[in-house]
Amino acid sequence: MQVKRIFTIIMCLAVSCIIFTSNAQSIVSDSEKQKQWKSMENGPWDFAPDWYYFFLHKKYSGAEMYWKWDWFNSGFRVRFKEPKSDVKRIMPVRVTAEETQRQKIKKVESERKYIEELYKEELAREADRNVDLMYATYKNEFNRMQDCITDGLLYCMQKSNGKLRYQVDELSRQNEILCADIAYIHKTGVGYGLENAKRQKAYEEAKSRMAELVNRTAHLCAVAATHY
Repeated sequence: MQVKRIFTIIMCLAVSCIIFTSNAQSIVSDSEKQKQWKSMENGPWDFAPDWYYFFLHKKYSGAEMYWKWDWFNSGFRVRFKEPKSDVKRIMPVRVTAEETQRQKIKKVESERKYIEELYKEELAREADRNVDLMYATYKNEFNRMQDCITDGLLYCMQKSNGKLRYQVDELSRQNEILCADIAYIHKTGVGYGLENAKRQKAYEEAKSRMAELVNRTAHLCAVAATHY
């Protein structure tokens, strides 16, 4: 009975030691793996256990032995030199990948800003097309020349008793076309809008054409006054 009790106590102690040893080994293993991972990425270049790496993985870890003076604790130690290792960190690859990703993001951002500038410019043009700022500058001049043309053609018809109808009708037709062109330039909205710079150029051309009609009307008035 006593032997059985002693045997049971021994078995319990053995199981406890196995469990404790297993836990201790797992903790040490985790710490060692953590050092190895940090060394391969961006952490300090360090490995554990140091003498294990010195004797079995010297080329891999870059381990070297040196003497350390520490009074009664003096002795040989092991340190790890990354330049002596025959392997490289994986971090440069990640740095390259990150830089590539940053360049892609930079390019996308640059394209986004370019498209945004185009969009703002188009909005400004659309706003410019929706308001005719130039017509007011030419309106009075157009009205004055139209009065000259209308009065002149009427004078020609009355003075010649209708004998200059063909010339008067031709000038009237050309004047109507010109007025229609001016009305088209003045239109705003979808399909009709012009930027004000283009409107100004078009109004200048229309002004020149209208001035030419005024001169031709004046010449026809001179003919009517002379011959009829």
